Amino acid sequence: MASTNNSGTPSRWPWIWLGLAVVVGAILYNSFHSAPLRVRATNVERGPIRSLVSTNGKIEPIQNFEAHSPIATTVKHLLVKEGDHVRKGQLLLQLDDDDIRSQAARAQAQVKAAQAEQAALKESGTHEEVLTLNSQLAKAQNARDAAQHNLDALQRLQQQGAASPGEVRQAQDTLQRAQADLTLLEEKKKNRYSSPEVDKIQAQLSEAQAAYDAAEDALHKSSVQAPFDGMVYSLPVKQGAFVQAGDLLLQEADLSHVLVRAFVDEPDIGRLQAGQKVEVTWDAILGRTWTGTVNSVPSTVKPRNNRNIGEATCIIDNHDLRLLPNVNVGVTIVVSQHENVLTLQRDAVHSDDSKPYVYRIDGNRLKQQPVTISLQNLTRVEIASGLDEGAKVALSTDDVKPLFDGAVIKVIP
Repeated sequence: MASTNNSGTPSRWPWIWLGLAVVVGAILYNSFHSAPLRVRATNVERGPIRSLVSTNGKIEPIQNFEAHSPIATTVKHLLVKEGDHVRKGQLLLQLDDDDIRSQAARAQAQVKAAQAEQAALKESGTHEEVLTLNSQLAKAQNARDAAQHNLDALQRLQQQGAASPGEVRQAQDTLQRAQADLTLLEEKKKNRYSSPEVDKIQAQLSEAQAAYDAAEDALHKSSVQAPFDGMVYSLPVKQGAFVQAGDLLLQEADLSHVLVRAFVDEPDIGRLQAGQKVEVTWDAILGRTWTGTVNSVPSTVKPRNNRNIGEATCIIDNHDLRLLPNVNVGVTIVVSQHENVLTLQRDAVHSDDSKPYVYRIDGNRLKQQPVTISLQNLTRVEIASGLDEGAKVALSTDDVKPLFDGAVIKVIP
């Protein structure tokens, strides 16, 4: 039943309000659909497009040499300065080696003593001991032979009744003692040293030889020579300075070619392949780009400064020696590159259920156009199909109004 007023007649206000709502809705609908959308536009262009992995990296020398102090001593002579180019075999630095030479001399004396002990071991004693033992053996041999001869003679006399049994027994005892003395001396000559004594002599020789080798190595390292042609790029010591054993003295490298270690984030690792082009930049030299190719792709992932990264490497020609070891550089890896293809601004492409499309401008209206995308980067995409070169595509409106199929538009700069 219709509502009534106080006089009992039906009220018209609900119908009036309903009519107003319909009118306002129609106005808004017409305004939204008929007023041209002010849109920005772009064109499909033909040209190159590259898919890139951009990251940071570090320069490392390929052929590197580090010299460390073998002992605690002082730097006696410093013959180069940082940045010097040196030739193979050139003397770079000399340490005070007096203590090293003393150590080498003592170690050499210990080696000779141990070698003498080992020679005595092989000969069952020293030369004097061998002569003495041989003399004792000769005497014992003569004594045993004499006792045997005496026993034989007494035994013959006994058979003739000219010697008593007591004399024969006494001769037998003398022979036994002489044989025992001879056997003892022969055993002494055969086994002059016991097993523990043999082991001790061998250990002394090994220890003495190791000490001598260490001293010779330290003596060799006290004179630092360039192992190859290169540049001294790090020289943390000064002439006359005291250094501890193991302290870094200098670093030399052949910097004509350097290795770039690129730190690639985990999601991009699967896109890398050996042979891809690499572009390297350094903030210290603006406008300069060094190029190379990927030599190795990451074989593992590890944490680095709150990132999970893999390390790819590249060798760069550095003939003018501008790239220095340990500097941080920008690295761009060209994953793929297509020439003379149709490209479009990336923000002109929309997606519905993973199916890309654009709003192509047809006269003064928009037409939703499905497209096929191939290569893409941060700013542009390659259009494999769906659009022709020069086609005009809507980017966005100058307000919050959405683009839609069939919309009337006005292109703005």
